[in-house]
Amino acid sequence: MEKARPASLASSDTVRVTNPGGSSPFVLTCDHASNFLPAEFGTLGLAAEDLLRHIAWDPGALPVATRMAQALDATLVETRISRLVIDCNRPLDAPDLVPPVSETTAIPGNTGLSEKQRAARIALSWQPFHGAIEQIVEDRLARGQETRLVSVHSFTPVYKGRNRPWHIGIIHDDDHRLASPLISALKRLAGITVGINEPYSPADRVYFTLERHARSRGLPCAMIEIRNDEISGETGQRKWADLLTGIFSDLEPEEARGSRSSAVGKSAQSAS
Repeated sequence: MEKARPASLASSDTVRVTNPGGSSPFVLTCDHASNFLPAEFGTLGLAAEDLLRHIAWDPGALPVATRMAQALDATLVETRISRLVIDCNRPLDAPDLVPPVSETTAIPGNTGLSEKQRAARIALSWQPFHGAIEQIVEDRLARGQETRLVSVHSFTPVYKGRNRPWHIGIIHDDDHRLASPLISALKRLAGITVGINEPYSPADRVYFTLERHARSRGLPCAMIEIRNDEISGETGQRKWADLLTGIFSDLEPEEARGSRSSAVGKSAQSAS
């Protein structure tokens, strides 16, 4: 679990921006980086072991994103509070913005919230996270800096009894500028099974951060999902970070600026 921080956090402590002046065209986000629960939330009625599960965060995603950001000289924006408090990769009207159930686990501390309590969670984590991305993107565009957004996540090997064979999934909508060359490069690697809009797709409401900050501005973007048993330790985290860094470093600017083409979205399960 993440190292303990103060029991009560100001909103400025719930998002971290690393390397805001990065020279890379890539801005990375890690929307479910932490399983930390501030003391005022207790354990939300969950057992301690539940807070280590995927329902609380995306295990392994932050170390991968951090290593990629360092190698690429990219900016990284990460959440610092568990998705159980509020899911920053959801619109404000989403039923699972504050999830009453995650996968098959009920979250007692998320039931019966007042509008005031809900608004406080939004102000604590959701608004600072999206405000930070907004500012970074606006500043980059104002100085004419090429900008492509990539969101880094992880997923479970089994979901509701269904095995997931993909080592990595690339999630995208009808803008293929980043996704297509990324998928092509991954498919050339031996021994790697690539999911295209697997195990999720934008139809599953998991594309919000990229829709809000990239698609709304016509910026190239893609979402990366790595199976979390692949990145449960430092060796796997280094392997995937270095592999993805190499692919991103080889992408020519014009590849990501190229023409948009249509794609058929594919619906999967309803979690991220």
